[in-house]
Amino acid sequence: MLRRSVARFNQYDVVVVGGGPGGYVAAIKAAQLGLKTACVEKRGSLGGTCLNVGCIPSKALLHATHLYHDAHTGFAKWGVIGGDKVTMDVTQMQKQKEKSVKGLCMGIEFLFKKNGVDYLVGEGELAGNGTTVNVKLNDGNKKTVEAKNVVIATGSEPTPLPFLPFDEKIVMSSTGALSIPKVPKHLVVVGGGVIGLEMGSVWARLGAKVTVVEFADQISPFLDTDASKEVVKQLKAKEKMVFKTSTKVTGGKVNGDSVTLTVEPAKGGASENIECDALLVSVGRRPYTVNLGLEKVGVEKDQRGFVKVNDHLQTSVKNVFAIGDVINKGPMLAHKAEDEGIAIAEMLAGKKGHVNYDVIPGVIYTSPEVAWVGKAEQDLKAAGVKYKKGIFSFSANSRAKAVDVQEGFVKVLTDAATDKILGVHIVNAQAGELIAESALAMEYGASSEDVGRTCHAHPTLSEAVKEACMMCYDKPIHS
Repeated sequence: MLRRSVARFNQYDVVVVGGGPGGYVAAIKAAQLGLKTACVEKRGSLGGTCLNVGCIPSKALLHATHLYHDAHTGFAKWGVIGGDKVTMDVTQMQKQKEKSVKGLCMGIEFLFKKNGVDYLVGEGELAGNGTTVNVKLNDGNKKTVEAKNVVIATGSEPTPLPFLPFDEKIVMSSTGALSIPKVPKHLVVVGGGVIGLEMGSVWARLGAKVTVVEFADQISPFLDTDASKEVVKQLKAKEKMVFKTSTKVTGGKVNGDSVTLTVEPAKGGASENIECDALLVSVGRRPYTVNLGLEKVGVEKDQRGFVKVNDHLQTSVKNVFAIGDVINKGPMLAHKAEDEGIAIAEMLAGKKGHVNYDVIPGVIYTSPEVAWVGKAEQDLKAAGVKYKKGIFSFSANSRAKAVDVQEGFVKVLTDAATDKILGVHIVNAQAGELIAESALAMEYGASSEDVGRTCHAHPTLSEAVKEACMMCYDKPIHS
C-alpha cells in the first residue's frame, strides 16, 4: 500500500528540467492549466543564468554605475553641484545587486508554492524511454520521478577561448565580470555583443580603460548598421571606450595578475599584444546539456550541441520537449524562453501554443540603450526586399530635448508595396521601453500608417516612433 502511494506521488504530467526563465515559466503555466508539475533545478536558486548571473544583476550594476557617471558628467548642467565629490563603494554596489537577485529568486519559489509546482533541488537525468527522471538531490539523496512529458530547459553557458580557460578572477565570463571586487585598470572585452558592451560599460563608467575586440567588421554584427554606428559613437564619446573591429584573438597568457592577449587583423596581418589586468570573454554561449542523459534516451542534438526540436518544440523522443537556449530556434534571450515556456505548457494541456520568432525584441542596456525588433536594413538588402525607411532623430523630440536625452534615433523599415512594418531600431536612453509599441504593432501586422495615425501623448519620447512611421508613408511634422 505504501509503495503504491509513493508511486502516485512521484507521477507527474510534466517534469521540467531547468529552472531558468523558460523552465520556471513553463512549470508555473503547466500547473495553472491543471497539470501536475515538478521542476528540477540544481543551482539551488531559481531564475537560471538570467536572474542569478545575467540579465538582472547586470542591470543592477548598470543602474548603479549610470547614477555615479551621471553625477560626475550630467548633474552640473541641471544646477546640481557637487558631483565631483560623489564616490563609488563597489562593495556596497555588489551587496545591493545581490539583494535584488535574492529577492527575485525567493519570489519564484513563492510562485511555485502558490501554483502547486513541486521544486526538486538537484540535477536531473533522463532515463528509460524519456519518461523517467533520476534526480541527484543537492542534499545528497536521490529521487526518481515519472512523467508523461519532460521539458528540457537547461539553458546555456559561456563559451571560453580554447587557450584561455575561465578562472573568473582574471579571465572572466559574464559571471566573473559581475562580481569584480575593485575597478580594473584595463579591462579587455573579447566580443562586442550584448554582454561585452554592457559589462564593458559598467566598468568604464567607474574609471577603467575598456578595450573591445570584435572579429566582425562592426560592433554587435546582428544590429542594424546605423544603430551599431550610433551606439559605438556614443560609448566612445561618453565612456571613452576603445573599439577594435575586424580583429581576431590568436593567443593569450596569464602572467600572475595580468593577461597578455595576442591579436591580429581578421583578414591576416601583423600581430600585436594587449596587456590588461582583467579579461572578459563574451564570444557567445553554448547549450548546456551536461549529464542530462539525452543520448541514453535517444534525444538528438545538432553539430553545435543544440537539442533538435520540431515546430512543436518536440525532440526526437515523442514525450520529451525542449525550450530556451538549449535549442537553436530564435535568439538566446530570456523573454524568448519565457514565451516558449508558456507555449509548451499550453500545447501539453491540449491548447494551441505559439511563438512568433520574427517579432522578438532585443535590447542592449548601455547608455544610450539600443533596441530592435524585426529585420535590419542590411538584411532586407541582402534578401532583395524593396523597402522604405523613416529615421527620426531624438534631437527633434520635445521630451528628449526637455530632459536632455537627445542621443540617437528611431528607424522604421516598411515593405515598399504594402507599408507593413518589417523592422524598428531605436537608440535612446529609453529604447528598451519604447520598442514594445513596435513589437506589438508588428505582432498584429500593422503598417507604418497605423502607428503614425495613432495619437501619442505629448510630450513623450514615443512621439519619435510616430514621426518615424509618418516618414515612411507620408511626411513627418517635426523633421
